[in-house]
This record gives sequence, C-alpha cells and structure tokens, in this order.
Amino acid sequence: MRVGYVQTSPIFGDKETNFKNVKQLIGVQTADLIVLPELFATGYTFTTKEEAINLSEGNNDETSKFLHDLSKKTGAVIVGGFIEKEGNQIFNSAMVVSPDGFQGTYRKLHLYYKEKLWFSSGSRQLKIFEINDMNIGVMICFDWLFPEVARSLALKGADIIAHPANLVMPYCQDAMITRCLENRVYTVTANRIGEEKRGIDHFKFTGKSQITSFNGIVLSSAPADEIFIEFIDIDISQARNKNLNELNNLFEDRRPHFYIK
Repeated sequence: MRVGYVQTSPIFGDKETNFKNVKQLIGVQTADLIVLPELFATGYTFTTKEEAINLSEGNNDETSKFLHDLSKKTGAVIVGGFIEKEGNQIFNSAMVVSPDGFQGTYRKLHLYYKEKLWFSSGSRQLKIFEINDMNIGVMICFDWLFPEVARSLALKGADIIAHPANLVMPYCQDAMITRCLENRVYTVTANRIGEEKRGIDHFKFTGKSQITSFNGIVLSSAPADEIFIEFIDIDISQARNKNLNELNNLFEDRRPHFYIK
C-alpha cells in the first residue's frame, strides 16, 4: 500500500493558487492514500470570525471538487483540511474523498488557541473510513496531544491515522512515535511550512511532515522549511496484529475498569 503526504506553504485566502500548487507538486504520482495539511487551501491565521466564515464551504464546493479531481487522477483516497460550514456554524474539518466521491468529514475535537474564537468544536463520535481495504482514522493537528483520540481510533479498527496539521509547537513529531507504538497503527502527519503574520498573531509552522510505522519507526521525515512530498510503501496488515509477543496483546491486556473515566 502506497501512502504519502504533501507539505505546502499556503498563501492566505488564495484557494485557486493553493489548489494549483498542490496539483503541481503531486504531478503524476499515484497512491492509495494522500494526506494534505490542515486548512491547506485557505491558510490559518484569521483575524476575525467573519474572515473564516467567508472562506468556509459545504461538502460540494470548491475544495470538494478539487479533491475529487485529484483523487480520480491519483487513484488515492485524499484527506485534506478545510473550513466546513453547516448552518450558522463553521468547523475546522478534514474532508475524506475517494475516486468514487465525497466520503465524509472529521471535525476537530480539540481546538488550539484562537481557533476557539473562530470555530465550533466537533461533536461527532470518532469514526473509521473503510475504503479500498484501508481502515482510515482521522485527527487534526492539536488532537495529537490527547492520546485518547489515537487510542479510540485504534480501538475502532484504524490501520492508519491521517493527520492533517498546522503545527507550531516542536513536540508532535516525536510524540507520534509513541502514538504509533502504543496503538500499533501507522500515521501520516501532513504539516505545512512558512510563516503567517496577520493582526497581532505571528505563527511559524514547523514542517517536518512524517510517516510513522506501527512499531514507532519514522519511515519518512520532511525538511522543516521546504515544500516537500514523499510517498512510501507500507504493509497495512502489520497494524492489524496487536501482539507484541506470544504473551502480550496490546488491546487484550488493557484493564479499563481500573482507569479513570
């Protein structure tokens, strides 16, 4: 199974150019799964909620159509971040699209910093997208800091966790080693690079997109400050074996009745 990420440097508010740049980066690549960064088409640093609302979309608008075209061209399931609008609410979401079309969205559960001013928190149960013999879980950026997310996705059957991100703290890439090791899942963290200085906020994004194996081995690591893509082959069946040895099974050995609820 071939999986990959696209590490970009979005131009704030310029969806057309950001779509074009992603398309050019991927070129003639084909894959089973491609992960794009959080809010890859819009940029991240909003100054007002109205600004975020103006860049929001439904599930059959510009971003959906772009991702569907990209999915048909590459043959891949595509997971990419966008601002999802439903009624009078907007969400920091990730869209899942296959060559067959729109498959669903995940709405970020744990909002970081001023995201709390712009977005509503996700309120849906975590789910697994079962597509082309892949069991795909999705989380977004700051969700990594809450181990319950990756664990819940693994318990629900995820083989691989797609992780669109706009990381500004330096800890996630190392933490993903533990997330994968403790759950025996693969993860694809697609981060962005560059800086955004808007209003009083100035963010510098950390790059270093990463594919991490079920056994904690880093299979791919992007540069911190370069636009970059990489695709690698993985054995998804390895993530379905939760045996650490002949006597220890990662999930069967859990004792949840002793854990804090």
